[in-house]
Amino acid sequence: MTLLRRVSSALPKVPEFAKRSVAPSKFPVHPLDAASSSSLVHGVHVFHCPDGVGIVAKLSECIASRGGNILSVDVFVPEKNQVFYSRSEFVFDPLRWPRKDMDEDFRKISESFSAFKSVVRVPDLDPKYKIAVLVSKQDHCLVDLLHGWQDGGLHVNINCVISNHHRGPNTHVGRFLERHEIPYYYLPTSLGDKREEEILTLVQDTDFLVLARYMQILSGRFLENYGKDIINIHHGLLPSFKGGNPSKQAFDAGVKLIGATSHFVTEELDAGPIIEQMVERVSHRDNLQSFVKKSQSLEKQCLTKAIKSYCELRVLPYKVNKTVVF
Repeated sequence: MTLLRRVSSALPKVPEFAKRSVAPSKFPVHPLDAASSSSLVHGVHVFHCPDGVGIVAKLSECIASRGGNILSVDVFVPEKNQVFYSRSEFVFDPLRWPRKDMDEDFRKISESFSAFKSVVRVPDLDPKYKIAVLVSKQDHCLVDLLHGWQDGGLHVNINCVISNHHRGPNTHVGRFLERHEIPYYYLPTSLGDKREEEILTLVQDTDFLVLARYMQILSGRFLENYGKDIINIHHGLLPSFKGGNPSKQAFDAGVKLIGATSHFVTEELDAGPIIEQMVERVSHRDNLQSFVKKSQSLEKQCLTKAIKSYCELRVLPYKVNKTVVF
């Protein structure tokens, strides 16, 4: 993964600034009357092009000329490669700046700077990402994801939930899925049959997959045939304590910092580019039960945060870009 350094979008890009990290620039929103404020919509634009002069100014001018207000801009410059990355958040009135006009405006800027990538997303107007969730026996990540979706905190539609462990219709998860008409598929696996062909059939109409503690290794053939991103949650900070019962392994070893890592799935086990990580301190006052509870809490928070980052373009799709940027 390419390591990138953050520089302020408000500062000229000269070597002394490129060597240090500063917080994203904040642009104040001009006062708006109540009627116009209620009609404003949030947008995100990600830009990747050869480095040059005037890129930030041109992007800012584009948004401002359409009556939009920039909330923040993150600019990244690689250490040894003269390319430019930015992520802009802004609010705008869709009546003054229709969605199709926005795409055309950013397309023109993309052409003028020979951009490699220019992506704009308006979560409240654009179609939600369609996902499928794969899960094994443990429910904590799945339940947190379902409630986040129900509360509107995740801009996704859940096409289905697939599991290699049975859940009855009278369980908490079963009742939730039935109430919200989310299909649930029980596909028991064995050493000789991971049911991958059936899973591929079920997830054809999805934008990405989420492994919410799915304790099966997906084959390289599955990854190639699916062809889109898969997000996984892993206990701890990779790659410690592999194998069965990792929490007990860590507890018995006297670990003082526990964590969770969300990453893209690649053919190499638990070695895909990292999206999010979270940590928490434990001590001798913790028993195995509290240790596991804290670990599970981190896992579900980290997975939810990773999905939000993906949907809000804080991380570029791995299958398209082969690198994580934001």
